[in-house]
Amino acid sequence: MARLSDLRFSYMLFMKAYPYRQYGWRPGGAPLRKPLREARIAVVTTAALYRPDQKPFDETFRGGDFSWREIPASTDLCTLRIAHKSDAFDDSGIVADKNVALPLDRLRELAAERQIGSLHDRQFSFMGSISTPSRLVRVTAPEVAAALQGDGVDAVLLTPL
Repeated sequence: MARLSDLRFSYMLFMKAYPYRQYGWRPGGAPLRKPLREARIAVVTTAALYRPDQKPFDETFRGGDFSWREIPASTDLCTLRIAHKSDAFDDSGIVADKNVALPLDRLRELAAERQIGSLHDRQFSFMGSISTPSRLVRVTAPEVAAALQGDGVDAVLLTPL
């Protein structure tokens, strides 16, 4: 993990001055109500992944694009593209293997081995580095949470980048 002192000076200043928000996060998150081997799993990533037939995330949006993209579980990961705002974001690992951010291949293997119940039909991608997250917190994150809950998803794997 990087230390503040590892960052470029401009990023260090930004990180020290940024008005971080506090949310009532519960340690441990939400309890899983069934065994993992019976659970339907979905992935939410902040890698700004999108399919070629979707509009890219808007990298010029001041404060960060707070929209989301739905990615079907059947998607060939090689076809996904990345649109990310931060120039501090090193996407080389994700370019080499999209499973780093959206581990669909690994989850398919776990489902085949019956380690998890199933992989949900759809996953969701957000842009990371949203410096003004109020609309994300108020609008789009609750939309995705409601969709996942409505679909009967039991657990969500979050891959924050």
